[in-house]
This record gives sequence, C-alpha cells and structure tokens, in this order.
Amino acid sequence: MTEIAIIVGSTRPGRYSDAVSQWVLDRAKERTDATFELIDLADHPLPHLDEPVPASGGAYTHDHTKAWSRVIGRFDGYVFVTPEYNHSTTGVLKNAIDYLYAEWNDKAAGFVSYGVAGGTRAVEHLRLVAAELRLATVRSAVALSFHHDFEEYVTLTPEPRQEAALTDLFDDVVAWSGALAPLRATRAA
Repeated sequence: MTEIAIIVGSTRPGRYSDAVSQWVLDRAKERTDATFELIDLADHPLPHLDEPVPASGGAYTHDHTKAWSRVIGRFDGYVFVTPEYNHSTTGVLKNAIDYLYAEWNDKAAGFVSYGVAGGTRAVEHLRLVAAELRLATVRSAVALSFHHDFEEYVTLTPEPRQEAALTDLFDDVVAWSGALAPLRATRAA
C-alpha cells in the first residue's frame, strides 16, 4: 500500500498548522487507497543544518540526520502543510528538507498552505526546492485563506471548495506516488 506522510511545516507556539494538519489527516483517514501518517517537525527537532557534506553525497554523520532519514525515507509521497512567512515557507521546514536528498527522490508531493494570501508564495518556493530534489509536485493544491477559511481569522472553517481541492490533491499524490514506484525500485536495485 502507498504510504504518504503529512508533514507539519511549523513549530511555532500557537501555530495554526495543528488545526490544518488535523483537518488534512482526518480527510486522509477516509481513504482506502493509501495510508497516511502525520510527521510533525516539532517531534523531530533538527539543529540548523550541521552536516559537513551536502545531502546529495549521502554521507550523514549525525545521529539526528540518520534518524530523520529513516523517518522520511520510508514514505512514497508527501503532503506538506505550510504557513506563509514573509512570502515564503518556514525556516524549520526548509531546514528539514535540506538535511536529505535521496530520500525525497522520485516521490510525489502536494501542498496545503495557509495565510493571508492562502500561503501560495510559500508553495511557489517549495516547488522550486522540490524540483532540485527530484521530488515531483502535483498541480492540485489547497490554499487556505485567513479571510475565507478561518472564522474570525482564528478557527479553521474551510469553505466547501477546499474539501474538493483536498480530495484532488490526495488523488494526485497517491497516483503519482504509485506511478513513480518503478523508478524508485530501479534506483534502489
């Protein structure tokens, strides 16, 4: 069965990503075509990138990097949940991504973002990073706006169209993860 990680891309106190990630996970659990697991960066504290060799070299020296590699490497695809900070993603998410290379290769990724402008600029940056990692991003995305999808800018209340967008995102991530499986198998051999 295809395994998809839902990665919580914020560790900020009082973060909105708890509610957003739980909404994503609750919808994911309704599916039977893949298994989904929440990976919260708060549970995987990584110092600012401290590996002496670039991740593409695959020569990890620190235990925290090796542990992170084991967590991320076992999934077939990812759904990143990210807020938008200063027209980009969070530093903690970018740092966690930068620690690894081969673990991201030939897998699929989708994005659920949120912010005043729906978090779309964070996703634009993540798509560029993903391309360098040979991580195939799907077109479908969910962009939650504080103006329309949060009651009084606090409580997550996604508009009905967001439910449909999330279904499309799941469909695409699961399909692309499966389509890329032979490529991952060839590289592993």
